[in-house]
Amino acid sequence: MSGAGPVSGQLAPGAAALSTAVEARGLSLTFETGDGPVEALKGVDLSIARGDFVSFIGPSGCGKTTFLRCIAGLEHPTGGSLEVNGLTPDAARRARAYGYVFQAPALLPWRTIGGNIRLPLEIMGVPKPERMARTGEVLALVGLDGFARKYPWQLSGGMQSRASIARALSFDADLLLMDEPFGALDEIVRDHLNEALLELWARTGKTVCFVTHSIPEAVFLSTRIVVMSPRPGRIADVIESPLGRERPLEIRETPEFLEVARRVREGLRAGHSYDD
Repeated sequence: MSGAGPVSGQLAPGAAALSTAVEARGLSLTFETGDGPVEALKGVDLSIARGDFVSFIGPSGCGKTTFLRCIAGLEHPTGGSLEVNGLTPDAARRARAYGYVFQAPALLPWRTIGGNIRLPLEIMGVPKPERMARTGEVLALVGLDGFARKYPWQLSGGMQSRASIARALSFDADLLLMDEPFGALDEIVRDHLNEALLELWARTGKTVCFVTHSIPEAVFLSTRIVVMSPRPGRIADVIESPLGRERPLEIRETPEFLEVARRVREGLRAGHSYDD
């Protein structure tokens, strides 16, 4: 992803002086179902600094996506507290404090790539000249110059993922929430997009919360890795990465990388030891 200059994060009102993007304290969420209550999250304590790249990893059903949806104000915790840029999640959502990239690109097939990217800007009432300018900027940023008039079906899976990221970047939110966006792609394309995402993160300075099932992906991308236990989702470990910000793919064969991967595996195993 290369081309345009960096997109600066647009903070919610009053957030400029904050060093913390996300603050969870004793966060819990219980769903009421026909078969009884289901604890999705229990006692989650986590601070995410502005500018961090934090990955969430754990077994299926451990609450990774649920936590992301709580940050986005799409799910509402039943216990504890959660702040996003110093605001409640609902207030942060209304302030458009984040962009959300879903597991599938979710591009509307009847709209061009440019039209898909402009859609949230249209909903926000952004004037047309500014919509067009922003669309060109984010397409260049993700390496899709010249594809604004193409339709989703004319793009590969990896290019559709880039377009989805561009749409999330279009309104220049400070926080980027990414729910396993590359999980359905083959390994070669995934590696390429991992490299491109790191470049994008370095250029924009945004805070990234990234859900993945892949240990190598989590270690390669992150400044911190949050290892979660099986349901109810709890934090088994938070691993600070010693790796520098310059990370070629070859770093995955270094002793430092393999040591972090080992710690993640140990955290995943430890998470399965809860017995209550």
